[in-house]
Amino acid sequence: MMEAGPDRDARDAALDAILPLVPLYGWQGSAIAEGLRDAGMAPEDAEWMFPRGAISAIEAWIDLADRRMEAAGLAADLAGMRTHERVRILIKARLEAAEPHRDALRAALSLLAMPWNAPIAARSLARSVSAIWYAAGDKSADFSWYTRRATLAAIYSSTLAFWLSGRGDGLEAALDFLDRRLADHARFQKGLARFKPRAA
Repeated sequence: MMEAGPDRDARDAALDAILPLVPLYGWQGSAIAEGLRDAGMAPEDAEWMFPRGAISAIEAWIDLADRRMEAAGLAADLAGMRTHERVRILIKARLEAAEPHRDALRAALSLLAMPWNAPIAARSLARSVSAIWYAAGDKSADFSWYTRRATLAAIYSSTLAFWLSGRGDGLEAALDFLDRRLADHARFQKGLARFKPRAA
């Protein structure tokens, strides 16, 4: 996660200006330059804000989405909820925030799917999944830290793909899909627990 400060604030403002332009220009230097101008910045600022161009801008956007999701979780007061309810609210907040930028998100995921961007895609997904778990209150430090994140990565990725596919009735259909995935996982965990050896 990017450290707080004026540089990050400027980058966030630039991204908010760039995102509406991506459907028109794509994730190209022209979108970044025009967005910077719209935000009152110099196009040359892209050199330090997004040193690798579009892929840096996409990474920064994912980081911004993580932070805004965490803020939404704090505002929702998750303390009295069960874990799956917390995860649902956090993923819902991500999808709601991305709703105006679905085309930009599709294009971003297409770029991340390129073989040469695979390490960045994996790193970004891992950070986002960790952000969801931390915001949901996860404090695990044993092997379950890894298994929880691997499981949630699959659930979140499939939900995102379903939502972007346009199947069903938008966000509500995606949340129903998410609920089914979370319920499937809960049933699996309960079934697995039956086979665990009991303490003597």
